[in-house]
Amino acid sequence: MKKIIITFVVLIVTINTYGQLPDPGFTVDSRTAIVITDPQNDFLSPDGVAWGVVGESVTANNTVENLEKLFKVAKKKGITVFISPHYYYKHDHDWKIEGALEALMHKINMFDRTHTLKTDGFEGSGADWLKRYKKYINQDNVIVTNPHKVYGPESNDLALQLRKHGFDNVILAGMSANLCTESHMRDLVESGFKVAVVKDATAGAILPDMNSYEAAVINYRMIASHVYTTKEAVKEIEQF
Repeated sequence: MKKIIITFVVLIVTINTYGQLPDPGFTVDSRTAIVITDPQNDFLSPDGVAWGVVGESVTANNTVENLEKLFKVAKKKGITVFISPHYYYKHDHDWKIEGALEALMHKINMFDRTHTLKTDGFEGSGADWLKRYKKYINQDNVIVTNPHKVYGPESNDLALQLRKHGFDNVILAGMSANLCTESHMRDLVESGFKVAVVKDATAGAILPDMNSYEAAVINYRMIASHVYTTKEAVKEIEQF
């Protein structure tokens, strides 16, 4: 009986030890940058074309306010912020190969811009920054990368810009949770960056048969080095 009890105790300890995922942790230092994906009207404004499916999640998470908190603390502490935007031009609508969401985004003219070298019609459009963020994005601690075209940064210069500026560690936030944000996390991790995700500074589509935000948070926990709330992230940055 004694051996059985000891075996049972060892089994319980083993389950408790290995049944939970470890948290490698994340420390803000001089080689840390913030990356924000798609802080644009089509996702974050009630007038945006995606609001009907993401609005519930954005509102529940206080995503708009939480992203602003990250912008504010970054400026205060001199943390560099990289914006990875999503733009589509006329030639992008001629693609012959599209996934489901790509086809939908093109159909509803999401993130559309009129020209690669002109800003005609950009001000206040769905592709424009949310108005409350403009005063932060126009600061000298913010770098706007080339646009990504599907979900991840493979099609833009984000990784190059991070490396060229000497950053190895990334605090990631933005829109949307299971698409661009998660894809940026995956690519950055695969490229050798240490990544923490701010889980309530993002949001995702909620549809009758799926909650994409909840799905993304599971993957953040499995892939990122750490998952913050905005309050936790701000506190960590404040202490740097």
